Amino acid sequence: MLKRYQVLLNGWMADFIKEMSSAHDISFSEAVRLGLCVYYGSMISELYPEHKFEYSPKKIVGMIKKNMGTPRNEEEMHKTISNIYFETRKAMEYFHKQGHGQKKPAE
Repeated sequence: MLKRYQVLLNGWMADFIKEMSSAHDISFSEAVRLGLCVYYGSMISELYPEHKFEYSPKKIVGMIKKNMGTPRNEEEMHKTISNIYFETRKAMEYFHKQGHGQKKPAE
């Protein structure tokens, strides 16, 4: 389920996200969600090397370069996006199991 939030972005950041979303024919919101997923999934993997996040920024760039100039496979793209979301959710659950995100008791 998606929740609506208002996020303020610098103009240069919004311009970049618009360019990327347009180039890859995805919505602005989808581009923001994917960027956050790749960032947080990778960050958690760096914090906990035993938890492997399959979609590092380097891998995403490789996938983009590999598919440049070729007809887009919509089904494959949606499957990849779904996998990124799934893997990020697993990474975040792992992060929380390590005791992060819990409020510390007041002293």
